[in-house]
Amino acid sequence: MGKEITTREKDYSQWYNDLILKGGLADYSAVRGCMVIKPYGYGLWENMRDVLDRMFKDTGHVNAYFPLFVPKSLFEAEEKNAEGFAKECAVVTHYRLKTDPNNPGKLMVDPDAKLEEELVVRPTSEAIIWNTYKTWIQSYRDLPILVNQWANVVRWEMRTRLFLRTAEFLWQEGHTAHASAEEAVEETRRMLDVYADFAENWMAMPVIKGVKSPAERFAGAVDTYCIEALMQDGKALQAGTSHFLGQNFAKAFDVKFSDKENKLDYVWATSWGVSTRLIGGLVMTHSDDDGLILPPKIAPVQVVIVPIYKGPEQKALIDEHALQLKKTLQSFGIRVKYDDNDQMRPGWKFAEYEMKGVPVRIAIGARDLENKVVEVARRDTKEKQSLPLEGLAETIQQLLVDIQQAMFDKAKAYRDSHITQVDTWDEFVRLLDEKGGFLSAHWDGTEETEAKIKEITKATIRCIPLNQPDEQGVCILSGKPSSKRVLFARAY
Repeated sequence: MGKEITTREKDYSQWYNDLILKGGLADYSAVRGCMVIKPYGYGLWENMRDVLDRMFKDTGHVNAYFPLFVPKSLFEAEEKNAEGFAKECAVVTHYRLKTDPNNPGKLMVDPDAKLEEELVVRPTSEAIIWNTYKTWIQSYRDLPILVNQWANVVRWEMRTRLFLRTAEFLWQEGHTAHASAEEAVEETRRMLDVYADFAENWMAMPVIKGVKSPAERFAGAVDTYCIEALMQDGKALQAGTSHFLGQNFAKAFDVKFSDKENKLDYVWATSWGVSTRLIGGLVMTHSDDDGLILPPKIAPVQVVIVPIYKGPEQKALIDEHALQLKKTLQSFGIRVKYDDNDQMRPGWKFAEYEMKGVPVRIAIGARDLENKVVEVARRDTKEKQSLPLEGLAETIQQLLVDIQQAMFDKAKAYRDSHITQVDTWDEFVRLLDEKGGFLSAHWDGTEETEAKIKEITKATIRCIPLNQPDEQGVCILSGKPSSKRVLFARAY
């Protein structure tokens, strides 16, 4: 059937690509480094987006939209931010093409259509948004501003991988303005909690909340908070970030407000975002060698019904019962598909929906109807059972809840068994290769040591966990004093 998947053990990277392509999530495009998100993959993103959007609005945020293009002078205004993204920027220099006089039928850039100022295609929107906020904010009465935008961004990556790292990707970016540092930090932490809640309770993906080291911080931020997940190959994935920007962008764009004492001060800022790379994280957290495994809460299709019949009479009878079952399941808020396509055999359909990670499959045959039962198979464990038609919707509803929890529990057990405390350099290097995962180790706090560890091992400090207790020790590489452990890992 052309659906064979490379096993994780044989080639994890190829396994991942096979699942994305054969599971119908995305495809390569005519633009190098850019992907086409297929309807099934986009349906998954829509479900994720809708949940997050509701969570943002429940915490007081509103949506807006800002331009795709950022004037270069604005982009340069916050130096650290500009420097951090400079190597990834796509730049528009001209606004027109014309027929090439030396090669009729071909187009060339019109040299007379050069822009007065070059435009950066947004890699992130702080610059254009803070230039706008300057006109919105005069007084403390104008604060806070709690704005989110759903958009695409461009970061010209040279080495790309579907969903995980592409030149263009979809995301949301929150940009908020506050009257005090305390309020901005509270907002930063609140949104980190929203991301962790979403990852764990909707994606069934356990995460560790922490703060980044200065070297791993967002360019232009005072502090970057993050959620870190662990994939099945023992590599970490940064799944979301929330940044306390201090007054850096307000100073760069001269955004001041008069406080209650009528004194002028610079505004305090945050930004936070998650992207379509979450889909890559979802795939690598849960899936197996037979295809995708999607958590019920965000799966595009939660239940598929497959009829098994001989001849039109049996089909008509099964259609009647299956369509009624579909209607009942939908009344319970369950996303269900009845696949009555008579061009494909049931065995092909079973393999197809296994590949696509549909959480529950219901097979109905003529004999099943006589016995008033159906065969129910769950994708995560592949268990099958014969269940009575009576009360089936309630049973399926509970089964979806059970699958969601089981997926989280399995992922968490794997993650927890791959957090290892290490105290020596030799042990650190050995475990990185033998086991992978998160290594909890002492670090002397210097960028020099952090850079050297990365150079030697390709492991980075993923985060300093928020709940990490103080503990005196010595750095695994330099031997210098350390007051706290940090989590190292190789990462995507």
